[in-house]
Amino acid sequence: MTAPPPALVEVREASFRYGERLAMDRVSFEARAGELVGLVGPNGAGKSTLIRLVAGLAAPSGGTVRLAGLDPATAPRREMARACALVPQDPPVHWPFTVREAVMMGRAPRQNLFAAAGPLDHGAVRGALEACELLPLADRRLDALSGGERRRVFFARALAQEPRVLLLDEATAFLDLAHQVAAMRMAEVAARGGLCVVAVLHDLNLAAASCDRLVVLSRGRVVAEGRPADVLTEERVAAVWGLPVWRGENGATGEPVVLPRGRARPKP
Repeated sequence: MTAPPPALVEVREASFRYGERLAMDRVSFEARAGELVGLVGPNGAGKSTLIRLVAGLAAPSGGTVRLAGLDPATAPRREMARACALVPQDPPVHWPFTVREAVMMGRAPRQNLFAAAGPLDHGAVRGALEACELLPLADRRLDALSGGERRRVFFARALAQEPRVLLLDEATAFLDLAHQVAAMRMAEVAARGGLCVVAVLHDLNLAAASCDRLVVLSRGRVVAEGRPADVLTEERVAAVWGLPVWRGENGATGEPVVLPRGRARPKP
C-alpha cells in the first residue's frame, strides 16, 4: 500500500483568543496534497479563525501551526505567498483594474523587484483564466462583473500564484446555486491537480458532495473528522447545529443529504 503524502497543513493543539474570549481550544487537524478538506460548523465555531492561523494572518496563543514546513506567523511574507494562496470571503473590488490585471497580481510573489511580467507569468495567468472560464472577460473591469464572476477572478488570482496550499474562506457565500456548484468544482479540480485545498463551508450538502474529508468544529473545538458520510450523522448534526434534521442519501450519488425537519403538513 502506498503511503499517503506528508501533510502540508499541520495544526497541533492550536488555541486562539480574541481578548478574553477563547475562540479556538486545542484544535488539531492535517491536510495533504491532492485532497479537499472542508471546515464546517455553526457560526462562531472557529472556522475562519482557523483559516487565519493557517494563512499566517494571526498567531496561535498555544500549540503549533505549520504550512509546508513553515511557521505561517513568522515566515517571510513572500515565502508564504509562494506556498499558500487565500481566497477571502468578501475580497475588495474597488480597484479600476481589468480581470487580467487582477489575476496577474497573483504572480507578484514570483516576480522580480521590478514586477516585470515574463513569459512564465503570462502563461500562468492565461492558464488560470482558462481554468476559471474567464478568458472572454479578461479585458473587463472588476467593478463591471457580477458577484459570481468576481469570485472566479479571485479564485483565478490564487491559482496564478501557483501555491501548494489553497485556502478558501467561505468562497461560496452570497452566490446562487449554480455559482456555488461552480466554485466547488474549481476547488475539486485544484485538489485533483495536486493542490492541498482547505475550505470553510456552511452548506453541508455542498460540503458532502465536494469534500474528501470534513472537520466539524463546535465552540472552538474539533468534534468530528472523517469522510462526509461518516461525519454527517443525524445525531451529530442535530447536536452541533442545535436543530432536528433528516439525514438521507442522494439517490444518484449516494452522498449524504441533510435537511432540517419541518412540521408535518397536511396532505391536500
